[in-house]
Amino acid sequence: MSTTATTTQDDLRSRLPNPMPFFPEMGAIAGGMSKAVQNGSVPRATISLLHLRAGQIVGSTYHTVRATGDLREAGEAEERITAVASWRDAPYFSDAERVALELVEAVLTSNPSGERVPDELYARATAHYDDKALWTLTLAIGQMCFFIPVALIARPIPGRAIGENYSN
Repeated sequence: MSTTATTTQDDLRSRLPNPMPFFPEMGAIAGGMSKAVQNGSVPRATISLLHLRAGQIVGSTYHTVRATGDLREAGEAEERITAVASWRDAPYFSDAERVALELVEAVLTSNPSGERVPDELYARATAHYDDKALWTLTLAIGQMCFFIPVALIARPIPGRAIGENYSN
């Protein structure tokens, strides 16, 4: 009989230390990005769903755990959270949320046969979002693109608060 060791939260270590001592301006950059994305033109739940899907696509446990926690903290139904990976056939999402999820997939997934964000997808997005909201979704995807390398290379510790998610 084989046994599998389970890693506990206390056993986890980041690959790199906290970047803030090296780049103190990152706090202002991250804060500015968050402020821009949380401007009210797109519901926070939609932004968190988009962030969760981005984390899933790139295989980032850190981003997946963080976005899942944000959604739970906001009171989102567990069915919606767990169905993000299969959103296309899940009954839990509005048409506007579906377009946002499709946009993040289009940006983060290679399309060797054509444009990543075709005119048809953009047209569907404009049916649900005005210019400010479309920019907000674009910035929310860009926010994830900024932090994806951090998560994949430095491996901050999932589930820990910002500032406490790096080993010393």
